[in-house]
Amino acid sequence: MDVLVIQSSVMHFLWPRWGLSYGLEVLRLLEEPQFSGRAVLVHAASIGGYTFTQVLIHIAQGRKEHAGLAQRVIGHIYDSLVFGTLEHMAIGLGKTLVPRFQGFVKNAALLYFWLFKTQTADFYDSSVLVFHNSPILAPALFFFSENDALCDLAVAEKCIEHWRKRGMSVESRKWKESIHAAHMRCHPEDYCSTLEKFLNSLVIPL
Repeated sequence: MDVLVIQSSVMHFLWPRWGLSYGLEVLRLLEEPQFSGRAVLVHAASIGGYTFTQVLIHIAQGRKEHAGLAQRVIGHIYDSLVFGTLEHMAIGLGKTLVPRFQGFVKNAALLYFWLFKTQTADFYDSSVLVFHNSPILAPALFFFSENDALCDLAVAEKCIEHWRKRGMSVESRKWKESIHAAHMRCHPEDYCSTLEKFLNSLVIPL
């Protein structure tokens, strides 16, 4: 098994056009001849979910062209996705960029989203729609917690329910208390056993 680590940058989020271009780079890499016959398992944490959504946008826009990759994804795992409003996103930026001044960063981010609404907020809304109606229907696993300020619990659970109604197999593990993007560190046995059970349930082509 080969592991491909895709690093996400806050700038890809702040100026979505760059994130969309980056998503296309990732997509093209996965479609290169040396990878074209490989099964793909996605494990995205926090802002990594946003990066993968940019890949999904390209797949959704070119369903015939990228059908091969969509069918090669055997499962997708999401750890600490940022679910909810622009305020949740702004809180996430504060915690990520300058934790000591997260209140200031949050307010500055909200002002930025307002000033560049067409290039940011409107794009985020369309990205959320693509994620909710993902062109990839492989089994999915979500890890999240009730005390995560970056995640609107109701929105996360609504997405999970929507995917199940679409016929997707979706598992989830929710904790009352944990740390954003650190569930494995906070609950190692529970996290690993849930992950192992999910991986064992996947159909991996020979």
